[in-house]
Amino acid sequence: MKPGRPRGGSRWGALRAGRLLQEGAPGGPVLRLFVRLVRRPLLPAVRLWRRNIQLRVVAATMLMSLAVVLALGFVVIAQVSKGLLDAKEEAAQSQAAGGFAVAQEKANTPATVDGPDATDNKLGRDASTWMNSLVKQLASGGQTAFEVVALGAGTGSAAGTGPAAAAAPGGAGASGVKGARASGNVDPTASVPPKLRRAVNHATGTFKTFSQIKYTAGAGDKAPEPALVVGKRLTDINGDPYDLYYLFPLTQEEESLNLVKSTIATAGLFVVVLLSAIAWLVVRQIVTPVRMAAGIAERLSAGRLQERMKVTGEDDIARLGEAFNKMAQNLQVKIQQLEDLSRMQRRFVSDVSHELRTPLTTVRMAADVIHDARVDFDPVTARSAELLAGQLDRFESLLSDLLEISRFDAGAAALEAEPIDLRDVVRRVIDGAEPLAEHKGTRIRVLGDTQPVIAEADARRVERVLRNLVVNAVEHGEGRDVVVRLASAGGAVAVAVRDYGVGLKPGEATRVFNRFWRADPARARTTGGTGLGLSIAVEDARLHGGWLQAWGEPGGGSQFRLTLPRTADEPLRGSPIPLEPEDSRANRARAAAEAAGSGSGAKGPRAQAPARPERSAIPPRSAVAGALPVPADPTALPGNGARVVARPADQAAQEDGAGGR
Repeated sequence: MKPGRPRGGSRWGALRAGRLLQEGAPGGPVLRLFVRLVRRPLLPAVRLWRRNIQLRVVAATMLMSLAVVLALGFVVIAQVSKGLLDAKEEAAQSQAAGGFAVAQEKANTPATVDGPDATDNKLGRDASTWMNSLVKQLASGGQTAFEVVALGAGTGSAAGTGPAAAAAPGGAGASGVKGARASGNVDPTASVPPKLRRAVNHATGTFKTFSQIKYTAGAGDKAPEPALVVGKRLTDINGDPYDLYYLFPLTQEEESLNLVKSTIATAGLFVVVLLSAIAWLVVRQIVTPVRMAAGIAERLSAGRLQERMKVTGEDDIARLGEAFNKMAQNLQVKIQQLEDLSRMQRRFVSDVSHELRTPLTTVRMAADVIHDARVDFDPVTARSAELLAGQLDRFESLLSDLLEISRFDAGAAALEAEPIDLRDVVRRVIDGAEPLAEHKGTRIRVLGDTQPVIAEADARRVERVLRNLVVNAVEHGEGRDVVVRLASAGGAVAVAVRDYGVGLKPGEATRVFNRFWRADPARARTTGGTGLGLSIAVEDARLHGGWLQAWGEPGGGSQFRLTLPRTADEPLRGSPIPLEPEDSRANRARAAAEAAGSGSGAKGPRAQAPARPERSAIPPRSAVAGALPVPADPTALPGNGARVVARPADQAAQEDGAGGR
């Protein structure tokens, strides 16, 4: 038998193996369709149950009250039933004992021959006739309160038993009374249980049991009735044994018990409904202010800071409302103060940036004159002129970045989107970064540029983002290759910049987009950056409705991924390029483990993956060309969802300080 194959190859075996629930498996779509059809009508009810606390409290109250009513009902019914049966048994035993005494007395008392009824004379009388007379006399005192049955000694199944024998005047044999006699059209043999007959036949005393009174055809269609049967062994006028039974119907007790049951059921139903209504009203008094507070909180979060709760009374709910209103008032004041402060800061930055342009222009003109004439200066003055020109360039870049940041903060940044080919933008960026790459000894490689990568975007802003990413990768790449990937799939396009330099430490992938953030403040900026490049880049990505995210591992380099929608205003659902590259430590270790597992029987030594990627460690082109969209990241905000791989222990001592970006 092959491993993983269901036993017998049957559909049941496939179901047990789980293949029917897999995509494309036989029966899988049918099962999923059935589950979907069953679940669809239940979703509104489940949603209502999860969102409505009032419904849950009322339902719980109803269930608990119903359980209490049922428990009490069972206890009451059991007690009433026991009381009725005990009273019935006591009365039945007393009445049956009197009847047995009368019957035995009639059998033992001799009668005169010259009496008015010759059949009452014990001498020479017929025992069968005497038994008929006895049953009639005993039953006449019951007046439907009980019935009397007389059975001959034995099991009651001898010849002559049955309805015909009960009505016949004879039926006696040589050993005495053998026939069965009963009053009120009662079927004697069917109404007296065999177990009770055996008990009466084999022991002395009175015996009782519960049974049913069954009637003969002469009683019409009268249904059987529950009854208490009391029996005892007696002797007739000839001294022969016979069995005498009293059958006490339990119809009245059953009616009384049914009345109690209906009363308890009706009262219990009213109690459950009443408790549910009370719970609904009580919970409503508490839930209504909570719902009101939730609605006001939602409106406060939407910016309507003037919303307040309506407070009535002096109870706990009123105190909660007053506290909520005070909290909302304080939040409104604080938010207003923060907005005013932020507005003042933005205005200050904007004003300073604009005001500095005029003196900066004058200083720039003077610095250019000095810089052009530096050949006539002494070496110290000439170097000072060069430093002055370089710092003025940096000052101008800082002012431009501050103005751009102020536009983003004020919400005045405008997007001029048009269809562009990202390959052209990448070429312009690489051409501009080539001098720095040559100085660093870095080679910039481009993958995925064989097909057009078209998107509706602002070419100036996208070029600024990519320039920041490429320049940072070259500066922090430690002279190794920088790989730029382009890909397009579904409704998204992406550009990823991969370097193999110092990388990012855990937690730095989310802080790298903060303004003026540097991983190592002691590390010098060789390119004269302002520290606002990535902050402006992430704002440009947000303005496009895209993502700018970072990944890195200490000593293993980093990768920055820009994902943009193919068309403007189209929401992103994923990226064509995975955030973590295929040549990361985790992916290489996973690939090595899979290769070791699949080729465990291969001969010869196995090549080990390098601990650190070199200049030639570039993923193949097919890894990008055939890439499929990955699932959307946990958050739709650029800069979030980034992941950093922790530094291994064996490399912790080898890594030096990471540079700022």
